[in-house]
Amino acid sequence: MTNVDEIKIDLPPLSFEKCPESDDERNKRLAIEQLIAEGPENHIPIEELRKLALSDFGLVNDDLRRTLWPQLAGVDVTNLERVPTLSELQSHPEYNQVVLDVNRSLKRFPPGIPYEQRIALQDQLTVLILRVINKYPNLRYYQGYHDVAVTFLLVAGEEVAYAIMEELSTTHFSECMQETMEATQRRLMFIWPVVLFEQPELFQFLQRSSVGTLFALPWSQSILNEDCDMASVHCLLSKLPDDLPFEDLLKKSSKLYEKYSLTVIEKKVEELIKLEKEQRQLEERNRLRARSASSKPNYKLSICAYYYKNQYLAAGIS
Repeated sequence: MTNVDEIKIDLPPLSFEKCPESDDERNKRLAIEQLIAEGPENHIPIEELRKLALSDFGLVNDDLRRTLWPQLAGVDVTNLERVPTLSELQSHPEYNQVVLDVNRSLKRFPPGIPYEQRIALQDQLTVLILRVINKYPNLRYYQGYHDVAVTFLLVAGEEVAYAIMEELSTTHFSECMQETMEATQRRLMFIWPVVLFEQPELFQFLQRSSVGTLFALPWSQSILNEDCDMASVHCLLSKLPDDLPFEDLLKKSSKLYEKYSLTVIEKKVEELIKLEKEQRQLEERNRLRARSASSKPNYKLSICAYYYKNQYLAAGIS
């Protein structure tokens, strides 16, 4: 038995079907297991661990993810908090919204899972989310948060998943959990410079369509064949395919991250925000001008009406 087998913290109640390993996957798994066994307290140095997570096959399987995800998040799994009951959290003002979103997450659970087990997992997911936003009242729940939480729940179990989500929510996700969307909207603007630098034609098309912040780019050629209006482009972007080449996208994202300096991206974002603001001001002035023009009395029409009215009256027509 390896040291990896001995590290069993809060195992989830699910047993996922394991796919056969390729030779490359097996070699990477064995290399990671050796690093864990040789590391102090079964820890891998964080920089090395990040490289392993980003390279081909990631962390290979859920057994390794269960051990290494807490290390990546900087979580101490030896000091976990007690899990409250669902009834203790039902008074939270966002309880109903969380339950609504959790009930929509059925496709994230393994197919064929028994009804009782699914209900239990949904309750665990609800508790997991509410624990975080209950402990940190300054954080606001956002739709999509449950998709992240359920991933950690299914792999790492309820207690470790909470510790990871607590850490991520107060660091990486904190911008998305503010009372307003202002910080999130600005962060989403960072996609535009990358699109501009990589595919200028696509950038110009999306700008003309006024579709707003872009969330996905894998089908750019089909986008360019669409009518350039906000409704049709937004509809296309909202339909994210299920068969995206995620490994390839992650590799390309990593290369783009290294390719463009954050300073360059931020400078371009500020330029785009300024242009967007000027465009909104121009549109507002045009609207006010048009409204003002439509509200002015038409003196020529009034004189004509007065003339014809007098003609009718003179002819005895009322």
